[in-house]
Amino acid sequence: MNYQILKNIVDAELQRFETISEEEWAYKISPEKWSKKEILGHLCDSALTNIRRFVVTQYKENDNIVYDQDFWVKAQNYQNVPFSEVIGLWKSLNLQIVHTVENIPDEALQRTCDTTKTVPQAFTLEYIIQDYIDHLQYHLKAI
Repeated sequence: MNYQILKNIVDAELQRFETISEEEWAYKISPEKWSKKEILGHLCDSALTNIRRFVVTQYKENDNIVYDQDFWVKAQNYQNVPFSEVIGLWKSLNLQIVHTVENIPDEALQRTCDTTKTVPQAFTLEYIIQDYIDHLQYHLKAI
């Protein structure tokens, strides 16, 4: 797997984020929809959860590691955190992910983790890493 793609995404997005005003970061199309800042906060929460998956799965097979994304965004109140702090957190977490996944031994990539909230289902670490990148790219398109 080429993890350089994640580093490239982080670098490119950080440049793009500089073009977004504070008002644009905070704007909500409706009260129940996330602002750009809350979307980025959600991506921080996803990164936190996935760092745990990437590390724990290397030594503990089939652990169930999930989170309630709406609760996390609300509980951390990203809407009222300065956007520069949310960007800094997102950058740090994703650079840590790059470092973490680069150091996963090849033989650990087939170990599994359960990322589901309902019916247990095991996914390989290799799959979870790719899914994280796909999820990240999906949400970045909304920013």
